Amino acid sequence: MAIVKPPLPYAEDALEPVYSANTISFHYGKHHQAYVDNLNKVIAGTDLEDKPLEEIIAAVAGDSAKAGVFNNAAQVWNHTFFWNSMKPGGGGAPTGAVAARIDAAFGSYEAFVGDFKAAAVGRFGSGWAWLVAEGDALKIVTTPNAEMPVPPGQKALITVDVWEHAYYLDYQNRRPDFVQAFFDKLANWDWADQNLGG
Repeated sequence: MAIVKPPLPYAEDALEPVYSANTISFHYGKHHQAYVDNLNKVIAGTDLEDKPLEEIIAAVAGDSAKAGVFNNAAQVWNHTFFWNSMKPGGGGAPTGAVAARIDAAFGSYEAFVGDFKAAAVGRFGSGWAWLVAEGDALKIVTTPNAEMPVPPGQKALITVDVWEHAYYLDYQNRRPDFVQAFFDKLANWDWADQNLGG
């Protein structure tokens, strides 16, 4: 059973003009697809071939001999999570359970966005910025390359991809502008609430 790239949760042009169809065509259509294709190649004929994505990641995480499997599998998972972290007409302050938890952890939504933006912009090179739940607390973490938040008890709620290919066609070298646009107009707080409660 091959790993399959999940469909986008919206049309390629649904996030325009904040996140262009051109960017999604390259990012989802080519980068994400390449991780799926590469993963299927490296697990073909192995005991991982018929396992679900999460089991593959768990089986190879931390094993340097299987870094190629982990990198591709984690990037498939990370990208799928990223697409769901955005929605047409998204952004702005959240409501619901995640809103109260953000206020408790960071003092206000505005303070949270400032802290998240500083973390995302400060991630050197390629990687991800995440809002995670750890027990009853919310935290901002960043991960390099294909890494994901995996410590025991840490659950991803929402993520921003800060690899250059995620934003370069629309924002060039202006990563801060991309992260701000994510929170102003793209963030899918319903997804974050679902992950918080799930």
